Amino acid sequence: MIGPFASVQRKMRVHAANWMELAKKVVHYRRDVLHPNDLAEIGQASGQLRTLLQDKADASKLKLGIEHLEGVLRRTGGTFYPKSTLVEYVEFFLVAAIVILGIRAYFVQPFKIPTNSMWPSYHGMTGEVYRTPGDEPGVFGGAFRFVTQLAKPVRVDAPTSGDVGIPLMVGDGGRSMVPFRVVPGRKWLVIPTQLREYELYVGRTPVTVRVPGDFDFDRVLRDAYFDGAERFPVERYRPGDHTLLPTGKHVERGERVLAFDILTGDQLFVDRMSYHFVRPKIGDGFVFRTDHLQDLHWRMPGPKEQYYIKRLVGVPGDTLEIREPILYRNGQPISGAAAFQKNAEREGNYPGYRNTGPDGRMEPGESMTVPADSFMAFGDNSASSLDSRYWGAIPEADVVGRPLFIYYPFTRRWGPAR
Repeated sequence: MIGPFASVQRKMRVHAANWMELAKKVVHYRRDVLHPNDLAEIGQASGQLRTLLQDKADASKLKLGIEHLEGVLRRTGGTFYPKSTLVEYVEFFLVAAIVILGIRAYFVQPFKIPTNSMWPSYHGMTGEVYRTPGDEPGVFGGAFRFVTQLAKPVRVDAPTSGDVGIPLMVGDGGRSMVPFRVVPGRKWLVIPTQLREYELYVGRTPVTVRVPGDFDFDRVLRDAYFDGAERFPVERYRPGDHTLLPTGKHVERGERVLAFDILTGDQLFVDRMSYHFVRPKIGDGFVFRTDHLQDLHWRMPGPKEQYYIKRLVGVPGDTLEIREPILYRNGQPISGAAAFQKNAEREGNYPGYRNTGPDGRMEPGESMTVPADSFMAFGDNSASSLDSRYWGAIPEADVVGRPLFIYYPFTRRWGPAR
């Protein structure tokens, strides 16, 4: 490396040495394709420059020797010299890609929270509802929200006048959900993906809404029409010829039926290295692959190799039991993370830990013991989390690491992961 205050003579000697090294590289890599006369010419020009260096020639003579060697290499160097701008860009991005892939594979991996099973500790995609057109952000506000939170607006207007109704599926125990269809779509207008297509009704006229496959549209509807209730008010639901849940909202043609923004899930860096040297700790955020979770694949058909994040609640030999709202580990209320205490006290938006029904493995009074070489992980949002309560233990071989830092979006959660 040449310092900024090096003499002209010193700089020229370093340049000369670099040109001789390039000449050596061209000879080594192109010996089998170069004409003997070209090889001789490179050797002669390089030798002359070497002699000038040995004789400690002044800068002007070195410059002439470099220019002579450069002319020979320009004619004989092929892809090594002169390099086109395209070749330089390709080499740069290739090296960068190799470095990034190496870091991703062994040290730090970017990860996006797909769902709200860890809410409110981490956010998956969420919807922010606007109850009136006046609440909706303007052009500049929308642009700011897109940059800072990747907010994507969804606006639904009435095709006719009438009362707004929601189709509803109601199962045993009053469980309910809005039916949808899975349809093909595009992410960023290019990447193939799957979307969920829902229908609302204005009078008897359907209105279609499409959202990403992991997005909780039911929550948006409860926020928009039922003051954020945890469940749909199924007592208003009267099955019949046209089974709709009334929302109590009437709209005229052209008025807003529904307005919300889809906010991106938390994007964070995952430490892939630590767990090679230290054992996972109860209370850690816990990232793992789903390759071998057969019960999960049965419940949610799709790609087997996905990445999930939950909170570690059990290591080999631990016994877990839920006495709502508290999770017990080895007979004692679990400790090791603030989220455990907040769930036990149902503080803020933490709903408390919940037993499963017959479709899970932790009905009231049941316990689970963690097998050898395995771990148990629950979501902080127990009411909306598909976790070890349903599909059991996570094999040690599928553990990826722990969350380090939320790098996007730029909200109050930005910073070290909890």
